[in-house]
Amino acid sequence: MKQRRRIYYSKEQCDLMWERYEKGWSLSAIARLFERNSSSVHTVFARTGGIRPPERKRPQTSLSLAEREEISRGLVAELSIRQIAAQLCRPPSTVSREISRNGGRSAYRAVTADEEAWRRAERPKPCKLVTNEALCNIVETLLMQHWSPQQITGWLKRKLPNHEQYHVSHETIYKTLFIQARGALKKELQAYLRSQRTIRRARSSTLKKKLGGIVGAVSIRERPAEVEDRAIPGHWEGDLIAGTRTSYVATLVERHSRYVNLVKVDGRFSDDVVPALIRQAKEIPSQLYKTLTWDRGTEMATHAKFTMATDIQVYFCDPKSPWQRGSNENTNRLLRQYLPKGTDLSVHSQAELDEIARQLNTRPRKTLDYETPAERFAECVASTD
Repeated sequence: MKQRRRIYYSKEQCDLMWERYEKGWSLSAIARLFERNSSSVHTVFARTGGIRPPERKRPQTSLSLAEREEISRGLVAELSIRQIAAQLCRPPSTVSREISRNGGRSAYRAVTADEEAWRRAERPKPCKLVTNEALCNIVETLLMQHWSPQQITGWLKRKLPNHEQYHVSHETIYKTLFIQARGALKKELQAYLRSQRTIRRARSSTLKKKLGGIVGAVSIRERPAEVEDRAIPGHWEGDLIAGTRTSYVATLVERHSRYVNLVKVDGRFSDDVVPALIRQAKEIPSQLYKTLTWDRGTEMATHAKFTMATDIQVYFCDPKSPWQRGSNENTNRLLRQYLPKGTDLSVHSQAELDEIARQLNTRPRKTLDYETPAERFAECVASTD
């Protein structure tokens, strides 16, 4: 069997790949530029975990190849170190060190010295997670609790403001996960990331919603102004997330605190969803449940029954406008870490859904200044007592 020839890409080709990759091009689209398969370009990105390696640059204060050639010519002419330094407008100590570290007067060669200087400069600063084992253990523990790197970073700064040795950027955590050569965080921890990708990739998604006519629907444009600024608690956003075998879970998010509630439902029809939402609403203090904003799915066709039973007004988003329920949409993406697409959601009991909600509610949020939704919601409950 004839062995396939290994494919090599030039620096210019690799630069073009990275440029397209950072703009969101797929691997297949990039590979088509070179008339190759996606697997051949995947290795270029996988080498550094989908993170573009920084371009190496020589500091302006370093000796250039031209200056090293002047040193070499000066040595051949048997000039003193001070004379050579004067010609280069450099300190004599700089010239002396350059010669001694590259073979001395008799063996100095400009090209070889330049190549060695470039090689010696390749010593990256040790990763903070490598040098600080205690910090690395904290990061590992929180990753295994499904915290995102950004949540970990914000939480550490909030809880340990005066201990800089425990402050680490989310970029450092991502790079240490994806660039395994750093040797701090195990590759298996990538499975705890929300995306579960093995290389860094900008995430894009499309949301497809089935719309239906709803009798007596009150538009989101008629919602009280106090809902918009999130200053007053008690205003919720809701939706259904779908699984296989016609299984669904209702998701509810409180706008002020981003507190999450999950409700097990038997189906997507209004007769299945509305009674379950009524039961759940009665478990929340009435002062903390004033309005509910939903999309235009037919599961809320009997919204009047919900309002009559709970005294909670339901508002509906405009067609094809999921961004009008931004908190709920973002939370649904977080929930897919626990309730993945393509799985049967009916296997989860209400107790299991409550545990998933508890985990989400005890994770710090950047939008809350790295407080947790549970902490923020508890303050709301205390203020109503």
